[in-house]
Amino acid sequence: MTNPMIDYDRAAALLRAGRLVSFPTETVYGLGANALDAAAVRRIYEAKGRPATSPLIVHVADVAMAKGVAAEWPEAAARLAARFWPGPLTLVLPKRPLVPDEVTAGLGTVGVRQPAHPVALELIRRAGVPLAGPSANRFMGLSPTTAEHVRAALGEAVDLVVDGGTCAVGIESTVLSLCGGRAVLLRPGMVSRESLEAVIGPVEIAGEVADGAAHEAPGMHARHYAPVTSLRVGVPVPGSGYVWHTVPAEAAGAVRLPAEAQGYAAGLYGALHTLDAAGLPEIVVEPVPEGGAWDGIRDRLTRASKG
Repeated sequence: MTNPMIDYDRAAALLRAGRLVSFPTETVYGLGANALDAAAVRRIYEAKGRPATSPLIVHVADVAMAKGVAAEWPEAAARLAARFWPGPLTLVLPKRPLVPDEVTAGLGTVGVRQPAHPVALELIRRAGVPLAGPSANRFMGLSPTTAEHVRAALGEAVDLVVDGGTCAVGIESTVLSLCGGRAVLLRPGMVSRESLEAVIGPVEIAGEVADGAAHEAPGMHARHYAPVTSLRVGVPVPGSGYVWHTVPAEAAGAVRLPAEAQGYAAGLYGALHTLDAAGLPEIVVEPVPEGGAWDGIRDRLTRASKG
């Protein structure tokens, strides 16, 4: 179902003309450009202040469009797409030559996913091209889950912000490499390792990557997803901001999130944006559980608290 308040034709025309359009997905808002237009993709890096070593995820309308950018489509990709697409799972596969090196950090692989948001899917269909779409924020900063977050972070660097409401999933997609006959988890997310293994069997965990080297997936830098305010995981002190889900404590600003992973993830970045704007000396987050979808949340908090 399309949103009648959105001018899809204008947004699609801007994308075809090489401009930047921020669009909602179920995970976070993306900063979109025609993934087959190298000059347009370079504008993404300029707007975000993103290093060329960090590749971009390509958003597609369907499996047919995914096969148009991926040179291989193994059986594991078919099974995973049938189970999790549209949804918050990115598959990394060998790329076709038409995908510019700017999209892939010069690597021979490309990350693709079909987003589960009607606005994103309609926009891709209207544009008629796959969209490169990293999070619509400054590099290493808090990802946006509302259109206002995008406007505050990027301002006039974006030609158009398409407002599709608050993102339902709330953290970035799971990223899984299927190259070379192996399944390797490059970035955890709300599609858990256990869920992936139930479909395709054993999944390996990627090792650490040096920040100066090209990464196979976005979000692999040691520090990422961070508010401007210093963040740590632990017990708050009076005067700090505090994000909690089970144990309340005295704090200058406290935000309670649901105690189950899906609800917690959906509210996490919104809570951090709120506390980041409050001018507090630090933000403290109550430790979260291990395992399942919580691993993606723990990954975001661990990287946000570094540096």
